[in-house]
Amino acid sequence: MAAVGVPQLRPLGDSGVVAEFGGDEISDAANAAVLALRRVLDAEHPPGVVETLPTYRSLLVVFDPLRTTAAAVREALLAAVPRADPSSLPAGRMVELPTAYGGVHGPDLPSLAAEVGLTEQGVVEAHTGREYRVYMLGFSPGFPYMGTLPEVLRVPRLRSPRTYVPQRTVALAGQQTGVYPVASPGGWRLIGRTPLRIYDPGREAPFLLDAGDRVRFVAISEREYDRQAPRDEAPAAPRPPAAPDFVVERGGLWTTVQDVGRPGYRRFGLPQSGAMDPLSLRIANLLLGNPPGAAVLECTAPGPRLVAARRSVVAITGADFSAAVNGRPVPGWTAIPMREGDVLEFGQPRAGQWAYIAVPGGIDVPPALGSRSTYVRAALGGYGGRRLADGDLLACGRRAAGALLRLPADARPPAGGPCTARVVLGPQDSYFTDAAVAALLAQEFSPGMQADRVGYRLDGPRLEHRSGAELLSDGLMPGALQVPSGGQPIAIMADGPTAGGYPKIAAILRADLRLVAQARRGDAIRFRAVGWDEAHLAAREAAAALASLRLERVTD
Repeated sequence: MAAVGVPQLRPLGDSGVVAEFGGDEISDAANAAVLALRRVLDAEHPPGVVETLPTYRSLLVVFDPLRTTAAAVREALLAAVPRADPSSLPAGRMVELPTAYGGVHGPDLPSLAAEVGLTEQGVVEAHTGREYRVYMLGFSPGFPYMGTLPEVLRVPRLRSPRTYVPQRTVALAGQQTGVYPVASPGGWRLIGRTPLRIYDPGREAPFLLDAGDRVRFVAISEREYDRQAPRDEAPAAPRPPAAPDFVVERGGLWTTVQDVGRPGYRRFGLPQSGAMDPLSLRIANLLLGNPPGAAVLECTAPGPRLVAARRSVVAITGADFSAAVNGRPVPGWTAIPMREGDVLEFGQPRAGQWAYIAVPGGIDVPPALGSRSTYVRAALGGYGGRRLADGDLLACGRRAAGALLRLPADARPPAGGPCTARVVLGPQDSYFTDAAVAALLAQEFSPGMQADRVGYRLDGPRLEHRSGAELLSDGLMPGALQVPSGGQPIAIMADGPTAGGYPKIAAILRADLRLVAQARRGDAIRFRAVGWDEAHLAAREAAAALASLRLERVTD
């Protein structure tokens, strides 16, 4: 493979550095350079580096700004480049994927064959006739971006993506082929289905493929597919606790179990998830004497209705949804004792988007891949991998709170309303006109109709690209501001994809992302650009502010 030289180092917020090789095209040489650099970093473990995410032509290095600096990470990257020899990479595992083509499993096969001028069998032979390289994983947990397809099979995505693609469906688009590991929307052409689980959180190794692996598709009959396919693909129902502490009378619109998330799996396409407002989650736990990262309930309006099955205590932080116990208003940011039969419910939303309900010891659900956070798209973690539903039973980690505390009103962090969020420009701000960058930093934005745990599409001025509005799928983190062709930025949130194909004009600092997450439709959001040094200082100041909170004992 031809050498691709020293990578360009670009920022992604206050905790990411992108090492970019080559141009904006699929290249085996660039991808090999990415994987070689990842191999060196994984072996040497530079201080403060949390994880790495390889993509087609770049390596996203995620670091902890409380343990290192962007400058130190850049230095470690440049020092590793001379030792990152693509020629020393192992060949990669060979994985065969049996696939039933056409019929109910491949509904696009007939139209694809007609479009490219082949018979259906000709398409199958072309697809199975070569070995594919796994360039990266992304889009959804374990989704392999593989290439490159024979010229004859290179067709564009569907003009209108499907809202539902079954898990394990084999698909293609452009130069790429892949497999949908979980049921999801998708715009690729569906040509078959494999009986192999590409992603299975119950396995010791949840992800079947990794970047650098090699894949061959092997055609099988529909009868053979039925013989090999998993018999029960529904997620296991949560086991109700024998002695619940709370009964969920109403689940609310979107109530899930969350903690601070599961780092370390971005390279497999699995987002960290965790709380939309981590500061409010940590404070809720501190009010009860819990570990700061214990699992809590996160909800938006309308919120849940919970009935205490025994004496307990809760603490509610974040958004103000008019919390009440037995119909009487209760304060936020305060430990609230509850007797057996007491009812906690929420009314009119006053401010903010996400509220947090902590209980003694945290919500007691089994951890999944190191976290209790719920990632609904992959049916992972939390309460059976789903939102809470009417009739669910919840148990606390402890029967009694370790403390009963309140946070004074003058120390409570804002949740909702106008805000200014600091951003680091890049990594693709050069893809935008000077006027677009100026508009980002001078004008107001607000959450639009499409705003959830995956991302917030922001209403505001249109941000124009210099030329194209797409690029090879590149690493993403919460806070990244992607801008598709329509020009409206999308702020990636906790459950957002780990990679995406739109340029990122900037990324919001971790300390300020909660401000955007708590903004409601109509709340004005402004952005202010800062450099890497100020971004690093902001992370440390946020940690110091949390450590210095003045908590008072509840005496009434």
